[in-house]
Amino acid sequence: MAVARHVALLRGINVGGHNKIAMADLRTGFESDGHRDIRTYIQSGNVVFSADDSKATSVLETEIERMLEHRYDTAIAVVVRSLTQFRHVVTKSPAVFVQESHRYHCDVIFLKESLTVAHALQAVERRDGVDLAWPGRGVLYFARLSERRSESRLSRIVGRPEYQRMTIRNWNTTTKLLTLANESLDPSRP
Repeated sequence: MAVARHVALLRGINVGGHNKIAMADLRTGFESDGHRDIRTYIQSGNVVFSADDSKATSVLETEIERMLEHRYDTAIAVVVRSLTQFRHVVTKSPAVFVQESHRYHCDVIFLKESLTVAHALQAVERRDGVDLAWPGRGVLYFARLSERRSESRLSRIVGRPEYQRMTIRNWNTTTKLLTLANESLDPSRP
């Protein structure tokens, strides 16, 4: 069976004392679900893994969500991207993300397939002179002027129903996950 690398982004774990999941236990859960070469990054639900390459990312999302609900007795939304899709997110990012990262705090808003980019773009409020947003393939790119970051309207998305079908990662985490997904794995590394 051929396998492919994927990145799973779990929404809302280990945030503010809610949905506490140890990364070692999370890796065990992924392993028990039949995935291999599992790596986690920081405590906020970032998992790089290998899975049967014939499975669509939406199928993997559903399987992982079921495993998490069974294992932790709580519903956790999961966004999965193949390595190819994840690489596209990074390489097709707006120029601001690389050229002006010293001026802006940059985030990638990953969307579940049921939420269109057009709909998400309408749901995310922006403040003139502070917030910038661009559509991507299955993502929104969002930049906040660093010196006025406290004025950003990005946090208002939490109160919108669309928020339940997205998860946000900062640019540094996003690029680090791509690096991890590209690395050949040493089985002794968590």
